[in-house]
Amino acid sequence: MQLSSLLGHTREILSRIQQSDKPADSLIDSFFRTRKYLGSHDRKFIAETTYGTLRHLRKCQTLVEAALGDETNTFSSTDKVVLSIAAYLNQIDGSQDLHDTDLSPLLESDKARSSLGAFLRHLKEIPPDAGASLRDLGVEYSFPDWLARKFQDQYGPEEARELCESLNTPAPLNIRVNTLKAGPDECMKRLHSEGIETIRTKLSEVGLVVSKRTNMFRIPAFKEGFFEVQDEGSQLLGALVDPRPVWKVLDACAGAGGKTLHMAAIMKNRGEIVASDINAFRLNELRKRARRAGAFNIRVQTTDEVQSQDRFREAFDVVFIDAPCSGLGTLRRNPGLKWTVTGEGIRELSVKQLHIMETHAPFVREQGVMYYATCSLLHEENQAVIAEFLNRHSEFAPVDLTPAAVKAGLAGQVKDGFFFLYPHKEGTDGFFCGAVQRRKSDSQ
Repeated sequence: MQLSSLLGHTREILSRIQQSDKPADSLIDSFFRTRKYLGSHDRKFIAETTYGTLRHLRKCQTLVEAALGDETNTFSSTDKVVLSIAAYLNQIDGSQDLHDTDLSPLLESDKARSSLGAFLRHLKEIPPDAGASLRDLGVEYSFPDWLARKFQDQYGPEEARELCESLNTPAPLNIRVNTLKAGPDECMKRLHSEGIETIRTKLSEVGLVVSKRTNMFRIPAFKEGFFEVQDEGSQLLGALVDPRPVWKVLDACAGAGGKTLHMAAIMKNRGEIVASDINAFRLNELRKRARRAGAFNIRVQTTDEVQSQDRFREAFDVVFIDAPCSGLGTLRRNPGLKWTVTGEGIRELSVKQLHIMETHAPFVREQGVMYYATCSLLHEENQAVIAEFLNRHSEFAPVDLTPAAVKAGLAGQVKDGFFFLYPHKEGTDGFFCGAVQRRKSDSQ
């Protein structure tokens, strides 16, 4: 397919993403499903260019403005998308030497087309650090100013820069071996026989990295339950909790059940996991995944069903809360998310997160533990929520996760008793986990 046509598809996807509140990966998958004529190389170029432009959108827009000045303000939103794609491919990716003929058919206005030659010349002449604004963290790494400042305040200037750079790096494709069906070595051999090459993950004992990105959901090994697609960081939370086969576990925000299934495997299909969520559709997906995985110690209940049953009160050894959050730790996979999260949204989420902890605290038995986890990178959604919970609930005490992390071989990921994972350090999605324990009744 001609480059101009590929860029046209990229323009269409980016325009859809900017006009929708759906995740970019969902919109891209939907786009490709309706265009079966696109070959694998075409899809690869379109997807990578879309994600790349989206990751670096603010910097691309700044480069366009540096090349054209105030004239940019007169262009349509569609034309600005086309020029931003060109800025990405020329200045950031560096993989394409674009010409007028590649871009002109994609532009809506004659004015934009007449400016195209000058735009491409000026674009090539702009030095990488052009303009004082490009020295600002938010523009250089394409983050909203409020979020860039928050990262700088929380992590310091240098680490904030490393964090932002890592969040703009595509994530690897990780899978978790389902040990109810096979061990890692056996799974690797099975995947090799199906043409999929993998290597072991660095930190997860049951994780594999797929060497070449492919649709893992179509291969027979997946359909037979040998593995689940899951980030290595998410796998490490299960290893940290390490639920025993005799325990009773409440997975309070189970969603479609990635962590639920991992805990079921760790428990060797023994004990009991009650997986709950407010979203019935996700729970239906969990039921399907559990059958495929051969996980039989999972009982699926809606949140309302759990809350209404007195027999669950103080009944669980572990209550695990994978709380709804901003998802900023997953920006490598969902780059458009950085433009939908707001400071006000973070404040609203922290209130919701505390409420979830409080409504599930009654289910923790005496000396049982409630784990609170997010894929956020912000203090307000993490340590601050646990601190406020403890301030309100003297019947609980903080848990230092160092011993559990040492046992799991993850001692380097604990600070001040909390568990942290970062893309710029561990190469995983960003995760946080803290824990509280119900005190003995005679010590309250």
